[in-house]
Amino acid sequence: MAELRSEEMVLNVGPQHPSTHGVFRLVVTLDGEQIVDADPVVGYLHRGTEKLAEDLQYTQIIPYTDRLDYLSSMLNNYALVHTVEYAMDLEVPARAEYLRIIVMELNRVASHLVFTGTYLLDLGAMSPFLYAFMERETIVELFNEICGARLTYNYMRVGGVKWDAPAGWLQKVRDFIPHMREKMRMYHNLISGNEIFLDRVKGIGVITQEDAISFAMSGVNLRSTGINWDLRKNVPYGIYDQFDFNVIVAEHGDCLDRYWIHMKEIEESLKIVEQALDKISEGPVLGKVPKMIRVPAGEYYRGIEGSRGELGVYIVSDGKDKPYRLKLRRPSFVNLQILKKMLIGQNMANLIAILGAVDIVLGEVDG
Repeated sequence: MAELRSEEMVLNVGPQHPSTHGVFRLVVTLDGEQIVDADPVVGYLHRGTEKLAEDLQYTQIIPYTDRLDYLSSMLNNYALVHTVEYAMDLEVPARAEYLRIIVMELNRVASHLVFTGTYLLDLGAMSPFLYAFMERETIVELFNEICGARLTYNYMRVGGVKWDAPAGWLQKVRDFIPHMREKMRMYHNLISGNEIFLDRVKGIGVITQEDAISFAMSGVNLRSTGINWDLRKNVPYGIYDQFDFNVIVAEHGDCLDRYWIHMKEIEESLKIVEQALDKISEGPVLGKVPKMIRVPAGEYYRGIEGSRGELGVYIVSDGKDKPYRLKLRRPSFVNLQILKKMLIGQNMANLIAILGAVDIVLGEVDG
């Protein structure tokens, strides 16, 4: 007897669907409820950052990096200035290095909170979204105090940071740490053991180690497959080698593992911030930097552990005050490549759960 098949249907998910966390279109072909094909369509947010950088001095490029992964602007800032400092062999003052660590790890916490809240919202739970944004708001207010902005910070500078921390700011950060740890226990009680949540994400959207490597994945998506790789540990940059923290690794590669790693990484980031607060000392926050920054002629690449994986900056310089060419390795864009393979054969009801767990920001996908 011939297999019964329904008529295939092509369905547009987007380009304005809220669960895509940006302007993203997914063209899905369905046979009944089963996904038989899926084509991601990107480019709706493309602003030409890499091309624009060719006509900008290095310090002028920093605000453009804010608008890539706009949930992790501090890390974007750092990726650029760190690459320029590496190319110019510049020394960064100790206080600036510690301030950088503090704001970057706080930004990682804020980004992971947005993932947690919006992911649960994608799955139909409203309360975790509201709670997560309450804690994120505290971090945003801290950033507003130190750099004068809530989302696009423009805080890093080649050779250090824009401003020192205002009086009392470091104590406010210290006070936030036990508060956040207490809230993490609440999140685990609310979410991590919830049977409905577990049924929606356990065993769904599995990525194998072989596929993760083949698709050049990084960050949480890579570590969920059991591969222990974190640039802060494996290729230390800045002063990360001075801190004691764990790289969180899972083994099943499913949506549950990716949620769990996000949660545990928040706790590890709090440990790093706490150690930085203990070690930071008084001193300058900007090193000796030429008034006109000129990167020596050559090619340079540095990668950092962004909130979504390896965020890399590749600079080709001809010795002038502007890059001859600048290329960004955007982890959201790279990680998104595997989406089609993850979706084919899945039930349509699992689409949003799988897409949300990949944790993309479309500003970084399109660049």
